[in-house]
Amino acid sequence: MAAIPSTTLGAKLPPLGQLGPFIALLIACIAFGFTTDQFFSGENFSLILQQVTVVGVIAIGQTLIILTAGIDLSCGMIMALGSIVMTKLAADMGLPAPLAILAGIAVTAGFGLINGLLVTRIKLPPFIVTLGTFNIAFAITQLYSGAQTVTEVPPMMTWFGSTFALGGTNVAYGTVLMILLYLGVWFWLRETGAGRHVYAVGNNPEATRLVGIPPERVLLGVYVLAGVFYGIASLMSVARTGVGDPNAGQTENLDAITAVVLGGTSLFGGRGMILGSLVGAIVVGVLRNGLTLMGVSSVYQVLITGILVIVAVTVDQLSRKGGR
Repeated sequence: MAAIPSTTLGAKLPPLGQLGPFIALLIACIAFGFTTDQFFSGENFSLILQQVTVVGVIAIGQTLIILTAGIDLSCGMIMALGSIVMTKLAADMGLPAPLAILAGIAVTAGFGLINGLLVTRIKLPPFIVTLGTFNIAFAITQLYSGAQTVTEVPPMMTWFGSTFALGGTNVAYGTVLMILLYLGVWFWLRETGAGRHVYAVGNNPEATRLVGIPPERVLLGVYVLAGVFYGIASLMSVARTGVGDPNAGQTENLDAITAVVLGGTSLFGGRGMILGSLVGAIVVGVLRNGLTLMGVSSVYQVLITGILVIVAVTVDQLSRKGGR
């Protein structure tokens, strides 16, 4: 007798791994909404989104790399280097802002290319490669800036930090750009052959090679594209702070990885949804914002974030074992 297709609600829902980030965000919002009076306001939600723009854009590149079963520890420092390059070229050398911005993005894309070449050509582990380029980018940032903050940034570089009114709430242009970038990458991964190749390489690079797709080329492209997103995040950082800060980026790598993991992307590659990383970044932002409104020390914010990461990775590991 033929099996009858299931028409239950459970059969129609997405897998729990994809729903998890949204459920966590909903629970966090409800919890802080009941414990703090200021949480449920348009201005507060706008502030949360502004606070996660830099990490959110970095997390796009980090997601692409993790989808290929890699990891990038250098993303935060590459972002910081990009911000110093573009601000110094504009403020100190008088280069027009558009050219300075492109130069900064070119530098971050170049570091992505270096990471990709070391991973694909010399076959070094991504963890080791990006740990090394983290330190290299940090040293170059400090030397090039003289360990000094770059001020007198052109207005064009801070435009994404400005806001416009939407329903009585001030929304930053950087927030809009971040959301558009996520939607664009979501469409690319879902609807194009090149995007599906990223998942294929993460699932099984040898099988991908056998069907005529060169995994090395895909990996190299992913690392360069990630570098481009780090460059955009550099501009977001400058727009948010109004300066080029050589000491930025030292924790953004871990924050971005946290957002990706909380968003449901598997550290083992080949599984995940880019929009989940956006939700993961917002979850971290909501937790920090809500705990700050409650007067909780920042030490406990870091503690709770660490616990969430371990839980997310544990769920991923158990789901992989259960699927075998």
